Amino acid sequence: MTTILGLSAFYHDSAACLVRDGEIVAAAQEERFTRRKHDHRFPHESVAYCLKEAGIGIDDVDCVAFYDKPLVKFERLMETYLAYAPIGFASYLKGMPTWLKEKLNIQGLIRKELGYKGKLLFGDHHESHAASAFYPSPFEEAAILTVDGVGEWATASYGVGRGRELEILKQMKFPHSLGLLYSAFTAFTGFKVNSGEYKLMGLAPYGEPKYVDTILKELVDVHDDGSLHLNLRYFIFPHHAARMTGNRFEKLFGPTRKPESPVTQREMDLARSIQVVVEDVVLKMARHVQRETGMENLCMAGGVALNCVANGRLLREGPFKRLWIQPAAGDAGGALGVAFAVYHRYFEGERNGHLVNDDGGGEHYWDRMKGTLLGPRFSEAEIEAFLRERNIPHERVEREKLPARVANLIAEERVVGLMQGRMEFGPRALGSRSIIGDARSPRMQSVMNLKIKYRESFRPFAPSVLRERVSDYFELETDSPYMLLVAKVRDEHRVPEPAGAENLHGIEKLKVPRSTIPAVTHVDYSARIQTVRREMNPLYYDIINAFYEQTGCPVIVNTSFNVRGEPIVCTPEDAYRCFMRTEMDYLVLENFILDKREQKALEEKGDWRREFELD
Repeated sequence: MTTILGLSAFYHDSAACLVRDGEIVAAAQEERFTRRKHDHRFPHESVAYCLKEAGIGIDDVDCVAFYDKPLVKFERLMETYLAYAPIGFASYLKGMPTWLKEKLNIQGLIRKELGYKGKLLFGDHHESHAASAFYPSPFEEAAILTVDGVGEWATASYGVGRGRELEILKQMKFPHSLGLLYSAFTAFTGFKVNSGEYKLMGLAPYGEPKYVDTILKELVDVHDDGSLHLNLRYFIFPHHAARMTGNRFEKLFGPTRKPESPVTQREMDLARSIQVVVEDVVLKMARHVQRETGMENLCMAGGVALNCVANGRLLREGPFKRLWIQPAAGDAGGALGVAFAVYHRYFEGERNGHLVNDDGGGEHYWDRMKGTLLGPRFSEAEIEAFLRERNIPHERVEREKLPARVANLIAEERVVGLMQGRMEFGPRALGSRSIIGDARSPRMQSVMNLKIKYRESFRPFAPSVLRERVSDYFELETDSPYMLLVAKVRDEHRVPEPAGAENLHGIEKLKVPRSTIPAVTHVDYSARIQTVRREMNPLYYDIINAFYEQTGCPVIVNTSFNVRGEPIVCTPEDAYRCFMRTEMDYLVLENFILDKREQKALEEKGDWRREFELD
């Protein structure tokens, strides 16, 4: 038996993953335990959880693997500082003490923090991404495309995977980066880099692509193979730690938007424009990779792979027959990737066979991610002890009756917090740590944004839909279990626009119901879809199915169980605190239902929202 502990840390989204004989036993991000969003520190809590879940100690681990090579990353930083001297001197002074004290001796740091004396290996950043994409995928062989901001030197790569073999064929190098280009627009429009990119994506449908020509003429030269060259006169991120763009960028597009200030039509048009550019580049990359590899299947990872709008377009228009995207596509997934890479390549562990099946309803992918439900779960006894200790009013409901009870609450337009089963690994809540509601409700989108999530009103919500009913409502014929594909609502579920709707602009478009499921239909009739199979998440499936039986609609609203600036909840205490701080109506903790009307006010000192960093 071979046990590998994979780690990612020190940039953002630290995580740990434990792989035993090619099977993922556990994986989790550090932020879920520390309650510090995008926590980049050493993943003590995640490691402790993984070892506990496996029932082992650190001495039972055959190898600890770190997801990138810090010395190579340090080389890139030093060369960049020297190339831009003396401009980058302030960033040099800010960043070097941490490197000299900790990161250059990361081997010693890992051994000290873990108390580990065994084998320690280091992966390559983009190879870790590639491994996270291919090895858990359902494909015996596939092309692999990774795209992010930057790893050591690479900003994108492609390669092939066959069985337990993986080969990177080509890389694009820093500072020329599609991910950093998108992050520059994220920062310029007033959102936080490495956190707010999905806001920019959600804002795009409100705008027009009026800046596409300017971007392609002034900022970036895109080649036929999808490689690109940034005009560095407009960017300062190579030598500035805190900013992405400078004065020349503002001369093109106007002043940088201040965080928390009103979003204007300009930001919407910028979001739409850079989204169009990203989609076109990803399509060019994919077409080039297919020409070079001849593969029918494509696996993707890296932060840009979380751009589900681009993914949806790639599925519709791209050259590959099948597409699989690592749900923890960002740096957290690097811990998983390096663990798989070490198991299959260093220890020469074999992969299981081909996992694409046809169950009579079209091709169905059984991957190795276990629905990405890889985090902790809490037993009924643990939850009951928590509720009794705090004297929290609750009702216990038998498992067979629970789905119908929850479905009935949703049908009454109640907002329900749902915590059940193992916590999700990656940025998406998929029914284990979710807030759910009625997709048919015209008011649900605004209620959830403003009274539950405390976030910007323009943000769309995702539908969870029974897998066998997805094509009844959406222009999608395949699985989308990880909420990583966007598709349009079918014509028969769209509703005619009222007179004058064509004259609405920007956020005003939100006022118009666009389908029979308005709470999950974006202003361009798109939706970020999660398909749900009972085999993967039985209780969540049963709730949606009960809602379908009661209402005739197999679609509900699903958003992550947290408020803005807070990580997704992990424990019953996290869930109860979030429930009480918002205007959620009910909380479901496994078999227990809590009614907000029966609860005592939560006693807290000061402003609880100051605990969390607004992203």
